[in-house]
Amino acid sequence: METSEFRLRARALVDSPALTYRQRVQALAGLAEEALDPPRVSEECAAALASGLVNDLAEGNAPYRPRYLLPDYATALAHGSEFLGLEVPHDLYEAVAFLLSMYSQVPSITGYPVYIGDIDRLLEPYAVGVDDETLLKLMRLMWVTIDRSLPDAFTHANLGPDDSRVGRTILALERELLQTVPNLTLRVDVERTPDDLVLDAVRTVFACGKPHFVNHAMMTADLGDDYGVVSCYNSLKVGGGSHTLVRLNLAESVRRSEGGLDDWLQTVLPHHVELTAELMSARITSLVEQARFFDHSWLAEEGLVHLDRMSAMFGIFGLAEAVNELVARSGSVGRYGTDAAATALGWHVVERISELVAATPLPHCEGNGGHAFLHSQSGIDSDLGVTAGTRIPIGEEPPLLEHLLAVAPNHRFFASGVSDIVHFDETAQRNPRAVVDVIRGAMSSGMRDVTFNLDSNDFIRITGYLVRKSDLAKLAATGAARHGSDVLAAGSVANSRVTDRVVKRVISCESTPRPAG
Repeated sequence: METSEFRLRARALVDSPALTYRQRVQALAGLAEEALDPPRVSEECAAALASGLVNDLAEGNAPYRPRYLLPDYATALAHGSEFLGLEVPHDLYEAVAFLLSMYSQVPSITGYPVYIGDIDRLLEPYAVGVDDETLLKLMRLMWVTIDRSLPDAFTHANLGPDDSRVGRTILALERELLQTVPNLTLRVDVERTPDDLVLDAVRTVFACGKPHFVNHAMMTADLGDDYGVVSCYNSLKVGGGSHTLVRLNLAESVRRSEGGLDDWLQTVLPHHVELTAELMSARITSLVEQARFFDHSWLAEEGLVHLDRMSAMFGIFGLAEAVNELVARSGSVGRYGTDAAATALGWHVVERISELVAATPLPHCEGNGGHAFLHSQSGIDSDLGVTAGTRIPIGEEPPLLEHLLAVAPNHRFFASGVSDIVHFDETAQRNPRAVVDVIRGAMSSGMRDVTFNLDSNDFIRITGYLVRKSDLAKLAATGAARHGSDVLAAGSVANSRVTDRVVKRVISCESTPRPAG
C-alpha cells in the first residue's frame, strides 16, 4: 500500500461520522495490518486468493490472534486469574463480575470474544440458594452488559443439554430484552434434554430468533464432551479453538475444470484443496511461530487455552452452484436440493472433500489429529450469486420434510459446523410442540444443527448470526450502527437475498421428519 493511500484511508476513518470510537480503533488497526506483507505463499496460491477461488475471509495480512478462541472459563472460575488479579469467586455476584472481566480480555478475529461459555453450567453452582428475583436481576444485568460492552452478534453463549434455573432464566430474558447479542445455542440430547426445555427455547425463537439447536450426541462423538458453539454456529474444542478459517469456492472450482465429474473430483478438486491448505498452513505458521501468540498470551500461561487443542477450519461454499453446473454439463436438468440425483451428487462431493481434507496434514492442528476440521461456511456479505456452505439456494428450498432430508446427510462431515436455516410463518407459533418434534426428528435424521426463524418478527437470521430489521432501518437512515455486525448484515440482505427464503408452514406433527431408512 502506498504511503499516500494509507494516509488518505486513515484520515477517512478518523473523520468518519458513522463510526463509534471503538469501531474507529478497530478499523485503524486493520488498516495498519494491511500495510504489512501477508504470509508468504506460492504464486499460484496467491493468484487463487486474489481471484476468489480461495478466500481468507479478510483475516488480515499479519495473523496475531487466532480466529476463534474458546477459553476454559470453568478452570478460570475454579482457580482465579493472576493476570487479571481476580480471586476465585464465592457467590453469584462475584462469578458474574469475574466472567464479565474476562470477556474484555479475550481476543478473536472480530475484536470481541466469540465464545462466552456454557453459561448455565458455569453459573448454576453459584445460583444455589439464590432466590428467583435476585437471579433474574443479576442475569439481566449480565445480559445487558454483554450487549452494551461486546456489541457484536458473533459473541456466542451456550446452554444445555441439562435443564437448569440459570438456563431457564436466560431464555426468559431473551424474550424480554430482544437483543441480538449474544448469539445463543441450546444443546439437545435425546435422553437428557426435556421436551419442556426445548419447547421453552422454541418459544424464545418466536420472540427473538434464538437459540440454535445443536445435536449434542453428534457433537460429543466428534469433539468430546468439552466443546463449544461459537460465532455463527462453529463448533470447536473448549480450551482450544481455530487458528484460521479459509474457504474454497466450489462453484469457482468447477468453473475452472474442463472435463467432467470424474476429472474434477480426481484431479482439479484435489489441487484446489492443496492450494487452500497452503494458505492455511502459511497463516497458522505465521501466528504460532512468528507472532508466537501461544508463547505470550495470558490465556495460555494460565492454562485456559492450549495449543494442542487448537486446529483450523477448512471452509467450503457454493456446493449448490457447483453441483448444478456439473449436472448441466452431463446433459441433465436437475438442481441441488430439489432433484434426487443432483442432491445425491452433492452428498458425494461433500464426502470426497471430507476425504481430501482428512488426508491433508496441517501444522499445529493437534486438536484434530494434525488436520483441519471441515466446515460448511455460511457466506459473507460480499458473496454474489453463490450459495452459503452446503445449503439449498435461497428461494429454491423444497417443502419442510424434503428440505431437511436433502441436507441432513451432509451434516456428519462437518464437525466444526454446518447450518441450514428453516423459515417458518405464524403457523409455527400456533403449533410450538410440532416445532419441537421437527427439531427432534431432524436430529434423528442426522442433522447436526437445526436453525429456524419466523418471517413475522423483527429478527433476521443472516448466516448464523442475527440482526434486527429495525436496526437495519436505522443504519440505512443514519449510516451508523452500534453493533458492527449490522453493517455486515446489511450487505447480506442486499446481496444474498436472505429475506427471500421459502416460508414453511407448521400445521401438525405430520410434517415432522422421520429418521432416514
